[in-house]
Amino acid sequence: MFLKDYLVLIPGIILAFILYSLSQGFNNIIGIELLGYSKSPISTAMIAIILGIFFGNFFKIRESFQKGLDFSKDYILKLGIICLGIQLKPFEFLEFGKIAIPLIVICIVSVLIVIKLIIKKLEIPTRMAYLISIGSTVCGTTAIMATAPVIKANKSEISYAIANITLFGILSMLLYPYFANFYFQGNSLFTGLFLGTAIHETSQVAAAGLIYDQQFNSPETLNIATVTKLIRNTFLIVMIPLFAFLYNRGQTKEKGYSILSIFPYFVLGFVGMIIFRNIGDEVFSTNNNWIDLINSIKSSSKIFLTMAMAAIGLSTNLIDIRNMGYKPFIVGFTSMLTVGIVSILTIEIYVKFFI
Repeated sequence: MFLKDYLVLIPGIILAFILYSLSQGFNNIIGIELLGYSKSPISTAMIAIILGIFFGNFFKIRESFQKGLDFSKDYILKLGIICLGIQLKPFEFLEFGKIAIPLIVICIVSVLIVIKLIIKKLEIPTRMAYLISIGSTVCGTTAIMATAPVIKANKSEISYAIANITLFGILSMLLYPYFANFYFQGNSLFTGLFLGTAIHETSQVAAAGLIYDQQFNSPETLNIATVTKLIRNTFLIVMIPLFAFLYNRGQTKEKGYSILSIFPYFVLGFVGMIIFRNIGDEVFSTNNNWIDLINSIKSSSKIFLTMAMAAIGLSTNLIDIRNMGYKPFIVGFTSMLTVGIVSILTIEIYVKFFI
């Protein structure tokens, strides 16, 4: 039974890898063969997402592929993020973190205040508003699924919130890398902080950082965006108890939940890879095999992330998004806009007073 459980994952994983390969092929044909660049200026990750959305909505994906696709967009994505840690040094992680944490806190508080004001005007159910707000401010679908039980959200509210986060997350993922490059004039630190705080899902931040890296040759931006998002994910530990208190206050005490069950453990893997890289640099700094291993892990991280993007595209249902209705759409759009504007303003204040 154990082996059988793993075998059912293979078709979906292969499909995600095929879409990655197609994306790489289209990227080379368009960027190198047709446009004549030595290195394609088009992002493979972006092509993978678009191809995934196209095939997922115009062709019926067999049920036999779904488990492998779910595995790809969850575990292969996390593996890709863990492998990204090979590019960082511990002091860089700490340096980004001390800037990112205040920025994240300000963005979370701002979105919560704005959404609180909006739901009174639009008369949106409180539970749906909570799900959209935590999805926008912390870590997208993961935050929604972790919060739903403690506020007793129903399936319809969960589906609406996830569709909302998916729609605006994909839009920001595709647009923000180009906007950030223009606005921050290629500054990798500010661009990475913006992408890491203004985009909803971990996968979407990783994709945006990868798109930026591939378009503007800036692995530093990908690193900073990833670190910022991983720090942001850990705020689940604070936000879910807070939402449980706000929703259930005055009511009988609900069944508890475990902090350990919501902790994003792949963050530890990411940090572990940073430590592994730096110990290896001390011991094998001039060894060619060590350098080759680092380059292989770097390449693998981008393959894993692009496979995850393809799987997410295949799982994105445009009909669900279309059926969402205009009120949740307004809340989601306002959340996206608020977190983006607050992120920019906070970065500008930081530049003015601390740099």
